[in-house]
Amino acid sequence: MLVDIGLVAPAAGIVGLVIALGTYMSLVKLSPGTDKMKEIGEEIHLGAMSFLKAEYRILAVFVAVVAGLLAWRFGVETAGAFISGAFVSGLAGFIGMKVATKANVRTTSAARASLGKALEVAFAGGAVMGLGVVGLGVLGLSALFMLYSGQGWEIGEVLNVLSGFSLGASSIALF
Repeated sequence: MLVDIGLVAPAAGIVGLVIALGTYMSLVKLSPGTDKMKEIGEEIHLGAMSFLKAEYRILAVFVAVVAGLLAWRFGVETAGAFISGAFVSGLAGFIGMKVATKANVRTTSAARASLGKALEVAFAGGAVMGLGVVGLGVLGLSALFMLYSGQGWEIGEVLNVLSGFSLGASSIALF
């Protein structure tokens, strides 16, 4: 049986996201520690999410301005790809912040038992972020590639438009 090679990349992105979700679900089942640790961990989580909300409001203006410039200079397809990349990168940042704040208190709690257990918990938290970033990126790029290559464009045109996705993802990651 032959596999449609065009489906491998989006399938890989989906598999990465499913593994990340499973890892996250097992991570949040771990003990966050004492009541004081839970309280401090929740305050850190709320503060981090408030920071992201404020940052994303500013980034939305940045994305709108840059997307407008890209649409004017390179076309609406490139601007759309830029916005898609920015959205995916912002979503990855949101997921990463949520996971990091949940994993950190659980890592601290696990360290009370052993450093080895703490390392396992910390590694799981990092794995969720890594798999989330890669899964979202691969899924986003492959979806745009399928969309634009299905329009009868030359591969060079498709890749030029996809560079907007990379620019969007990279620019948000800088912040």
